[in-house]
Amino acid sequence: MSDLNKLTIADARDSLRRGDITSAELTEACLTAISGAGALNAFVHDTAQIARDMAAAADKRLQAGDAPALCGIPLGIKDLFCTKGVASQAASGILDGFVPEYESTVTAKLFEAGSVMLGKLNMDEFAMGSSNETSVYGNAVNPWRRAGDDAALTPGGSSGGSAAAVAADLCLGATGTDTGGSIRQPAAFTGITGIKPTYGRCSRWGVVAFASSLDQAGPMTKTVRDSAIMLGAMCGHDPKDSTSADMAVPDFEAMLSGDISGKVIGIPKEYRMDGMPSEIEKLWADGTAMLKDAGAEIRDISLPHTKYALPAYYVIAPAEASSNLARYDGVRYGHRAKLAPGDGITEMYEKTRAEGFGAEVQRRVMIGTYVLSAGFYDAYYNRARKVRTLIKRDFEQVFEAGVDAILTPATPSAAFGLGEMASADPVQMYLNDVFTVTVNLAGLPGITVPAGQNAEGLPLGLQLIGRPWEEGDLLNCAYALEQAAGFVAKPDKWW
Repeated sequence: MSDLNKLTIADARDSLRRGDITSAELTEACLTAISGAGALNAFVHDTAQIARDMAAAADKRLQAGDAPALCGIPLGIKDLFCTKGVASQAASGILDGFVPEYESTVTAKLFEAGSVMLGKLNMDEFAMGSSNETSVYGNAVNPWRRAGDDAALTPGGSSGGSAAAVAADLCLGATGTDTGGSIRQPAAFTGITGIKPTYGRCSRWGVVAFASSLDQAGPMTKTVRDSAIMLGAMCGHDPKDSTSADMAVPDFEAMLSGDISGKVIGIPKEYRMDGMPSEIEKLWADGTAMLKDAGAEIRDISLPHTKYALPAYYVIAPAEASSNLARYDGVRYGHRAKLAPGDGITEMYEKTRAEGFGAEVQRRVMIGTYVLSAGFYDAYYNRARKVRTLIKRDFEQVFEAGVDAILTPATPSAAFGLGEMASADPVQMYLNDVFTVTVNLAGLPGITVPAGQNAEGLPLGLQLIGRPWEEGDLLNCAYALEQAAGFVAKPDKWW
């Protein structure tokens, strides 16, 4: 059974519990797939021996009958999660050589559940990017290609390595993080499912920080059911994270009935952007019809402050980034620049940060420092915070009016070519987040489900936004959409 790596988490779990396969066999199938997929540049830190040891331990648990759902399941871990004894660089030169002596809470929970770490996954530097082109490891590459064209495409960002690895069946699932769409946008670009849970549902402890009021970890998987299984293991209260919610974690998988009769799905008029490609418009209309056919009530809604979301996000996120990234100074860990005779502490800071941070991180740190400076704090940062409150209130009013979930496109286009958006204007790249940043600003759960393909054969995704803390309900709506869409396409293997 050489195709074990193509199994879903749910199918692999059932096969492992029946004794049809072992975790060791499953893990070897994934490691073989990884070794033959160098062209995708998805895995950047190899932990093959650790994986084999974890698989052996999982097989013992399975034989003893002590097997949580994820026991023996091989996963990829985004390089933003600190993993004890394994390099954790956040895809940045400034953390070169950093090997943490502690485990992030999310990975600790996954490993306690018996999952297997195959390796660390590529990403945009410090999670800042929408195309995985800012990584110190080089670009991650989308396993999908346009029909009749072998140009390399972006897998999206910042969780591009995670998306590429899951879509190419290098692992059964992967961790991602989402600050402005970094789980949902790459999931849409690669034809997989990705959920960003409610802010506070997953602990941020041990996850390298980008923007602390926006960052949230979540799973990236082949199906909605797999996301439900993996999310259940990742969630839970963590006293080490002051923003972690002390709430019970329901059995998300048990809530997947597919029955959404009587649910109210909102369609926000503000997401009908000027210049939206007709393929995205049609996908959205088709998705709306699918949910209506499944028994949901469709209701037009208004989220009037949506148009201010991108500018507010690109003030708040860089402001928090400039504060969080101040700790990388060459003193305690990571890269330190070589100093000339007579250089002092100031020169060390300047040279280390200039060498260690890439251009996009430098850009955002400078923006953030500017908007937090004395003369501009009120004009930019405080104003953006007020806009954020208005955006959050828009959603609250819609949910108070009886809407259960909101359906929108996930991205303004299908995956684009690597290098195509690397224009002189970074704002063009920032526009990729137009449908996703509102969810982070409001702290809501959001999920992307593959729902169709464009004329060139590339996957397109739809996004569902849910009520806070109701991930189970959101996953069930996504499950109904997934069943109706029937998306089963896979990329043709070229790598």
